[in-house]
Amino acid sequence: MSSEQAKVLNAHERMEKLFDPGTFQELDRHVRHHITDYGMAEKRPEGDGVVTGFGMVNGRQVFAYAQDKRVFGGSLGFAHAMKICKAMDMADRAGCPLVGFNDSGGARLQEGVVSLAGYGEIFHRNVNLSGRIPQISVISGVCAGGAVYSPALTDFIVMVRDQSLMFITGPKVVKAVTGQDVEPQKLGGAKVHATKSGVCQLMAKTDEQSIEYVRTLLGYLPQSFEEKPPVEDNDDPIDRLCPELESIVPEDTQMGYDVRKVIKEVMDKGEFFEVHGGWAKNIVVGFARMAGRTVGVVANQPMFMAGCLDVDASRKGARFVRTCDAYNIPIITFEDVPGYLPGMQQEYAGIIGHGAKMLYAYSEARVPKLTVILRKAFGGSYLVMSSKHMGSDFNIAWPKAQLAVMGAEGAVAILYRKQLMAIREQDGEQAEAEARERFLQEYRDVFMNPKKGAEHGYLDDVIDPAETRKVLCRALVMLDNKLDPRPEKLHGNEPL
Repeated sequence: MSSEQAKVLNAHERMEKLFDPGTFQELDRHVRHHITDYGMAEKRPEGDGVVTGFGMVNGRQVFAYAQDKRVFGGSLGFAHAMKICKAMDMADRAGCPLVGFNDSGGARLQEGVVSLAGYGEIFHRNVNLSGRIPQISVISGVCAGGAVYSPALTDFIVMVRDQSLMFITGPKVVKAVTGQDVEPQKLGGAKVHATKSGVCQLMAKTDEQSIEYVRTLLGYLPQSFEEKPPVEDNDDPIDRLCPELESIVPEDTQMGYDVRKVIKEVMDKGEFFEVHGGWAKNIVVGFARMAGRTVGVVANQPMFMAGCLDVDASRKGARFVRTCDAYNIPIITFEDVPGYLPGMQQEYAGIIGHGAKMLYAYSEARVPKLTVILRKAFGGSYLVMSSKHMGSDFNIAWPKAQLAVMGAEGAVAILYRKQLMAIREQDGEQAEAEARERFLQEYRDVFMNPKKGAEHGYLDDVIDPAETRKVLCRALVMLDNKLDPRPEKLHGNEPL
């Protein structure tokens, strides 16, 4: 990595990199604080440690703020907070996204409870803007205490490897309270939050790459909930066949494969922008385009844990589905799931509640929902992954897909237990094995054939894998003007 690529940018430089050249208009550059305690009367720099303003990103209006750690360590005072709040209010009125570059040690001690009031004003706006305009947070440096809660309330968090830090209490406090010695990066670094906590959706190598991620992400999102994402000119034919799909997914249902290869084969120009890629790897989420339209993709990943759903995968999938629904982004689900991950650890971690979040999110979503069953669709996980019964609009399966309460081996062991025992006692182990194989094939043919689901209308079609892109594109265009009225209520109550 060159020294230029690894350069840590300051607040103004981050704004310049974010916005299209010559479009940034700064706001409130002359604002100062009005605190006189602790010698602050003599320390009143213009701007009060945060740069705010608006401009164009890829030709579309965006508001942003960037905290400046060179001024009071980026700490947040009331004037500082009001500058951010003003930018948030203007972004809401203008109906356009908000990007925040966070680099702050927390509340400004010299201002006491007034600085806490400033945080409260920001948090309140984060919540009110949630689902109205896209909110993206970049953790550009150290964020501790109250400084982490505003990012946590936004739609996406981007962190910079070996540079960003997020924690409620830093290593010194952890040492004092628990006696544990822990390095800052191991406590709250980008890698920790991208792979263990799931707090971070995108981890960049450098400051500049974090900004590139933001610009790319904004390209997939609408300006606000009142708009659809932009439609791009598309020179990738919507009726393009994908014969390679047949060889990507193994016939052996016990073999894993990378579902991202399926996704890229189907999407426009083979492009897929994955988010949350380092956490809960048994499920894949991200953005792509089909027929020029932004789509959100949710896919089981057989490379990890055979694609089973667990607590983290359920949290990750549900959050992404709700984000897409908030911003009018159709959801395409690629399903290959053997079930929920069993075990005491999962039960103790709350798999019942967290698993239900996926059911809740898909059922609640009003955007177009399209599902492709690639291979396995067993038990409750069949229902969870955007089945017809959860309100999906268009569901298809490949010919070798398997839909059932459980896999053939488990089902036969239960359904034919007595018959198999009798055959073993009467004719021996060889006869039992032959009978078991016969029962397995019978169960697969009768109960796991996708045409069984199609007979009941649970699948709209069973298609050749090569036609997947063509069929999905047609359905997506058909659903352009989908209407989905719901019963009036204040709001639902998401599972714990």
